[in-house]
Amino acid sequence: MCEPYPRSLIRSGAWLLLSVAACGGRVDGEGLTTESVGNSVAHISPEAADAGESGSPSSRDTVVSGSDGNGNETADAGVAPPSCALGGPGVTHCGAAGESCCASSEVTGGTYYRSYDPGYDPPALAASGGPTSEADPATVSRFRLDNYLVTVGRFRQFVSAWSAGWQPAAGSGKHAHLNGGLGLVNGGSPANYETGWATSDDASVAPTAANLACSPTSYPTWTPSAGSQESLPINCVNWYEAYAFCTWDGGFLPSEAEWEYAAAGGAEQREYPWGTTDPGTSSQYAIYLCYYPNGSPLCTGTANIAPVGTAALGAGLWGQLDMAGGVDEWNLDWRADYTDPCTDCAALTASTDRVVRGGFFGYDSSDLLPAARYDAFRAPSARDYRVGFRCARAP
Repeated sequence: MCEPYPRSLIRSGAWLLLSVAACGGRVDGEGLTTESVGNSVAHISPEAADAGESGSPSSRDTVVSGSDGNGNETADAGVAPPSCALGGPGVTHCGAAGESCCASSEVTGGTYYRSYDPGYDPPALAASGGPTSEADPATVSRFRLDNYLVTVGRFRQFVSAWSAGWQPAAGSGKHAHLNGGLGLVNGGSPANYETGWATSDDASVAPTAANLACSPTSYPTWTPSAGSQESLPINCVNWYEAYAFCTWDGGFLPSEAEWEYAAAGGAEQREYPWGTTDPGTSSQYAIYLCYYPNGSPLCTGTANIAPVGTAALGAGLWGQLDMAGGVDEWNLDWRADYTDPCTDCAALTASTDRVVRGGFFGYDSSDLLPAARYDAFRAPSARDYRVGFRCARAP
């Protein structure tokens, strides 16, 4: 049974982690005080304030609210998701602003075309510089999307909860804020909606050290104990683990339509998430073609994988980073042709593969284009050093 969290126990890290997971990622904030930390806000308990504690990551719950530095509103004021509750490397300081790695910005809803040029390389632009060959319209309601890829440090908190027995509840992980709680509609069968987590998939969640050490062995970012790679994006996770993590963390996997909408800048349908500037070789806009860390396109291993948010000039319209390059990202959808029209839809009819989008650190610039959809599918059980994920959340 889920009980309110006693304020006297909020500072108890391990207890908080498991309790937040059990109660859906929310902590009773009654009586909490706040302090400013960079571009986010931190809540500390009255007991900590009375004791004169500084609000270090181990003694506070970082709120993923405030500004992303571009004037975009981030998440509702509240306690940090479970993956950031304990603080530490890869959790509390991400990106150039050193903000919470759980920072999450609201994406304004709207309508756009999922298929458009530039969707290939070289792109075909209109005389005005805008997109051409527009097709497959989709309407997306507003939602929040995490600013950063899930880091090794955040995923480590999930592994701890899973090791202690946590599993997703049946039917969890849906876009419950849509369609009266029914979630996204099935694009291929409009009378059907998301079903949420199936308990028959529990056995597919197995984030062991052996499973997270996928081949080739020089590229996995996970380490059995916390070390120097906590701020790298987690890779080698399968779709089930990405779904389970986002559920545990109080969110859900974004649909393909939501993910591309955020990457494209909505109706702006950008050439790249940040605009039209060529990504270059200095890793300022995107981590790709193994140019990181020294500008030489030589792939050697995890040294080519940058900490999340390193490409600080590559922020999208709503502030998300690494939407192009870094690692590919699991989406909710099954592999399917687009269906038209699409209003808060996803491909929910089972097929062979799930969707991945975004491009990884070894691809060339053609894979950085928001509408690019080639090599965009993987079996849901696949563990791939090229693939990670980020979570979406209710607005």
